[in-house]
Amino acid sequence: MITKNNLIEWLKKIDKKVNKKITLIAVGGTAMTLLGLKSSTRDVDFCIESKDANIFKKHIKSDLFKVDLFYEGFIFSEQLPEDYINKSNQLKIGLKNIDLRTLSLIDIIITKAARYNERDEEDIAAIAKLKKINKNELLKRFNQIIDTYAGRKQDFEYQFALIVRRHFS
Repeated sequence: MITKNNLIEWLKKIDKKVNKKITLIAVGGTAMTLLGLKSSTRDVDFCIESKDANIFKKHIKSDLFKVDLFYEGFIFSEQLPEDYINKSNQLKIGLKNIDLRTLSLIDIIITKAARYNERDEEDIAAIAKLKKINKNELLKRFNQIIDTYAGRKQDFEYQFALIVRRHFS
């Protein structure tokens, strides 16, 4: 399992090698681990702009972690609205060339709703327990994203409604 400290030390090493400003947005369990909402994650997931991907990729050749990259806000099976970067949370951990961010908690919940397995349920429950989420903002964001979903819309809508009922009613 990969802890917050593991992630930060790994990113600091990469930051020293990167010679240009890039933005990394942690998603899923990676974001939650960096935010201190869970103790560790199984793998590392980042969203990155395509133009920066090769710069980052050449420095992550490592057996330490499994790293998944998502591009231009297309995360798992939905496209986030263009403002996902503005809504993200910037983390100040002393990096010079990497602008490290996490998805907003609302965007984390919605991206987890798309897959919605047991781990996702645990993560959403942790967010709901530890952070105040505005239900109306969550519903509004979901409505912005639903039409970009690449899978069965009915499943996504059902899973999201279940999450709202269980955790945000």
